[in-house]
Amino acid sequence: MSATRILVLNSGSSSVKYQLLDMRDSSRLAVGLVERIGEQSSRLKHTPLATGGASREQTGPIADHDAALKAVSEELARDGLGLDSPELAAIGHRVVHGGKHFTEPTVIDAAVLAEIERLIPVAPLHNPANLTGIRTAMALRPDLPQVAVFDTAFHTTMPESAARYAIDVETADAHRIRRYGFHGTSHAYVSRATAKLLGRTPEEVNVIVLHLGNGASASAVRGGRCVDTSMGLTPLEGLVMGTRSGDADPAVIFHLARVGEMSIDEIDTLLNKKSGLIGLCGDNDMREIRRRIDEGDAQAKLAFDIYIHRLKKYIGAYYAVLGRVDAVAFTAGVGENAAEVRAAAVADLESLGLAVDGGLNAVRGDEPRLISPADARVAVAVVPTDEELEIATQTYALVGRY
Repeated sequence: MSATRILVLNSGSSSVKYQLLDMRDSSRLAVGLVERIGEQSSRLKHTPLATGGASREQTGPIADHDAALKAVSEELARDGLGLDSPELAAIGHRVVHGGKHFTEPTVIDAAVLAEIERLIPVAPLHNPANLTGIRTAMALRPDLPQVAVFDTAFHTTMPESAARYAIDVETADAHRIRRYGFHGTSHAYVSRATAKLLGRTPEEVNVIVLHLGNGASASAVRGGRCVDTSMGLTPLEGLVMGTRSGDADPAVIFHLARVGEMSIDEIDTLLNKKSGLIGLCGDNDMREIRRRIDEGDAQAKLAFDIYIHRLKKYIGAYYAVLGRVDAVAFTAGVGENAAEVRAAAVADLESLGLAVDGGLNAVRGDEPRLISPADARVAVAVVPTDEELEIATQTYALVGRY
């Protein structure tokens, strides 16, 4: 293929993140962010990495995603990297929810758009924004392949025993209620990168991946295939997160509705935006929580302990699911930067072969690295995630077949 550039777009409800990559060497040519779309205080920050130039910013109203992508196109064109370049092979789009239907990256056509739209009820915050970005990009470059890379796709290899909820089958099927999982591009990238770090192929290793950011999820990956993950029908299930509760007795909802007289929308807001770390101690920034703990703040300490307790439970559960674990990999903002979280998560798990070396754990860096002792039975690793590269890689591999 003569064209080797891939533009990766991640469209949110009021933002567009983008990266332009050259897949000959996976180098980044430009990165940027448009935020507060639809407001008077919109901002575009563009960094032309190919030329080594300084970042450029513009502020002022950007009415909609169409205007945002046109502004991005103009910034890229200033660096000779415009959307009209013959070197642009495709545009890869992050799409949060692909349901059961989409198990791999997919070239977007009318039928694909219709299916993504049909999935809006199970991803009301994400799929509409993803669709808007896709439609705008298609209007700008209707001749160019547009590829959807789905957060859920990596988890479609889960067996039914892991993907099904234990509720009436007909009801579940009628409303597409099952465990889909999210952060799939991150889990796919990190599980493969962990195998590489160990000097082995993905098919040879079993990995527990812990994607710990403001949103957090765990996955059990056997031989390169996901067999279980912590998020479910929505990203609410699983680990304690920045603002999400994670696992909770479903009857909490009934209790809040009947006894607390809260509406469904109020409960939704409580569990998704006012729970997790911020609900427990008023902060969802792990750095601030650790600072407060160091100052003797009991509420921050309790929030941290609950966070770690849930994390340990999932490590143990996925150890049991996999049977043999070769590595536990920490990734994303908290996983990559919070040494105290990593140490606490595997503390007292020596009988499972898990331990961290204090000195190695304290080292900060941008490269994948082992933080376990040399003689550890199970490797513990820090593997920086790269979802944009994963989307670009999957997109380029797909369009290269056409």
